[in-house]
Amino acid sequence: MSTSYTTAQIAGLMEKVSNWGRWGKDDQRGALNFISNEKRAAAARLVRTGEAVSISRPLATRASRDNPRPVTHLMIRSGVAGHPLGSSGAADYFAIEPHGLATTHLDALCHHFWRGRMYNGFDMNEVDFQGAHKCAIDVCREGIISRGVLLDIPKIRGVEWIEPGGAIYPADLESAERDHQVKVEEGDVLLVRTGRFKLRGVKGARASAAGAMPGLHASCLEWLHGRRIAVLGSDAISDVLPSGYEAPLGMPIHTGTLVMMGVHLIDNAELEPLAARCAQTRRYDFMFSLLPLILERGTGSPANPVALF
Repeated sequence: MSTSYTTAQIAGLMEKVSNWGRWGKDDQRGALNFISNEKRAAAARLVRTGEAVSISRPLATRASRDNPRPVTHLMIRSGVAGHPLGSSGAADYFAIEPHGLATTHLDALCHHFWRGRMYNGFDMNEVDFQGAHKCAIDVCREGIISRGVLLDIPKIRGVEWIEPGGAIYPADLESAERDHQVKVEEGDVLLVRTGRFKLRGVKGARASAAGAMPGLHASCLEWLHGRRIAVLGSDAISDVLPSGYEAPLGMPIHTGTLVMMGVHLIDNAELEPLAARCAQTRRYDFMFSLLPLILERGTGSPANPVALF
């Protein structure tokens, strides 16, 4: 499999990995259709000890280099004596932009366009100032429950983290499968660890900003399509940046998964505790559960995915 493409070849690759029409011309769920009732039941049988591991970062309320628009958290009522509304209870208000580099979130299929289209060929004008009228995040209202698989790329490379701008190739994914004694299968939620937040903890937010990010090379698209994954997640944004390609194909993994395959993306997942648990138990598959907010016409949702062992 080639790992070097021209922009024209990348455009051709998008057509090669397309799932448009696979589940009908009106489908808005995309690769979530790979998660059958039987797949969910099989995922539940993976639970042995009942231990739960969160895959989410806390909502970031402070601005930083990689969080220019932090979450707004305001207190409406508190327990402070003398409050004009009394102290019968506490209440607060949150305002969140789920996209970006700080909040763990699920991208809806309407989040990304290519050639004026979103997943399944729906026109990008279906997203207007009232929100998304096709492929919005509420297509996930029943939740995403399936088998989860973690592929720990720093582990198999023998490093603490993948450096910003470092690319992950299909050979890395297959090497991780062999090392972890696991195989990515149809309907799985695939989580790819780059060690981004471990790097951030050591070198600060500047090392975790948008100029350069570790992630998957465009050559991984055929591999992902062939495995028929349902959802792709990362502790970064899945794409390696810079990708080497210009707009509108500057983020070929986003384009190939969201637009062409109909694969929802989880960005900014906290994978350090999960990686530690997988290494301790020598188990890299688990029951995966994510229940996004039912935000009708929304382009994404903050998320707290959970792995159950």
